[in-house]
Amino acid sequence: MDKIYEQTLLYDFYGELLNEHQKNVFEDAVFNDLSLSEVAEVHGITRQAAHDLIRRVTKTLQGYEEKLHMIGRFKRIEEIAAKIKELAGDTAGNRRLSEIRKCADDIHSVMNS
Repeated sequence: MDKIYEQTLLYDFYGELLNEHQKNVFEDAVFNDLSLSEVAEVHGITRQAAHDLIRRVTKTLQGYEEKLHMIGRFKRIEEIAAKIKELAGDTAGNRRLSEIRKCADDIHSVMNS
């Protein structure tokens, strides 16, 4: 998995468990694409402190995923919903298949909101 994509998913699921300073530094580095020097300057810390904090936060977020498996579950549910949608196929003449397809769409909608 792409490192930025992985960090984004981890933050989306577990970011609220971080303190404000951790969130701000992580967001600047990952989402705002600031260099370590820029992050350090913005937050009044050394470049090394910025590097260490980002590494620790990433490790902390990965630890949450190892314990809670929320991202793994999310991905699995998305796969199942996609498979349901695929199996329902063209629903033009079948009400039950149409309802199944709508349920799969609802699952995708909930998972992506």
